[in-house]
Amino acid sequence: MLSNSSKKSVLLITGMSGSGRSFALKVLEDMGYETIDNLPLSFLEPIALARHQISQPLAISIDVRTRDFSSNQFLQELEKLTKHSNLNTHLLFFDCDDDVLARRYNETRRLHPLAHDRRVIDGIRLERHLISPLRKHATFIVDTSILLPSDLRGQLRRSFLPKKAPNLSIFITSFSFRYGLPREADMVFDARLLKNPFHKENLRALSGEDPEIEAYIKQDKVFPSFIKSLKSILSLSLSRFEDEGRGYLTLAIGCTGGQHRSVFIARLLKEWLQETKKQVKLKHRDLKKS
Repeated sequence: MLSNSSKKSVLLITGMSGSGRSFALKVLEDMGYETIDNLPLSFLEPIALARHQISQPLAISIDVRTRDFSSNQFLQELEKLTKHSNLNTHLLFFDCDDDVLARRYNETRRLHPLAHDRRVIDGIRLERHLISPLRKHATFIVDTSILLPSDLRGQLRRSFLPKKAPNLSIFITSFSFRYGLPREADMVFDARLLKNPFHKENLRALSGEDPEIEAYIKQDKVFPSFIKSLKSILSLSLSRFEDEGRGYLTLAIGCTGGQHRSVFIARLLKEWLQETKKQVKLKHRDLKKS
């Protein structure tokens, strides 16, 4: 992990095209970095110094697409930044096997930046020749040849997570299966196995926000094992999502009408997650919908 000094963190990112730099920028942005892609080398020092008063770390991607790119000039600019006492500068190099890069370009049918008039593999080899001096000066090297996106996200989070990075934000929504699943949901849970208060005439007009509904659902003999299992699944899942560097997660709790069981369970989960200091927001999509 990068040093937690008072210096402004500047992370320079370079490497082979198609090796995951763009994905890495998105992950770093979710982790709290200000990110800049394809910055001309002549702007590198002014940008880094102009922002040194801001505590937010900076990640800049520079590669062969840059109009003034050369390895020698890149290393000169890197040396300038490392000499500034108020900056904590590191170079992150993304690498990948040539055959894997060629397969990625062929599968996506994208053009390699150096292969407009030649074979993809020839463009890859030319790029490797041009940027090979940078690899020798890298503080960190990430080889994505066999890395899954989730693995890369976790590796970036472990190595470059700022001290005050944003925590995982959780959005909980209750809903009625009658009106369809929430499209934004990452995980969906079904509360219909619990006894339905709708079938009790004195409870029908109430909602899962009323204490009478809470008492009725808690009396269901299935409820203790249901909520225990739900919390167990979420504890395991949230831990994994945090390790992977996820910025947000949407949980959806459904029942038949979206009035009683799903509303109460969603509210219960919010209270439980807030006890673990999670950032949680709650909405009831179909509450009181006719």
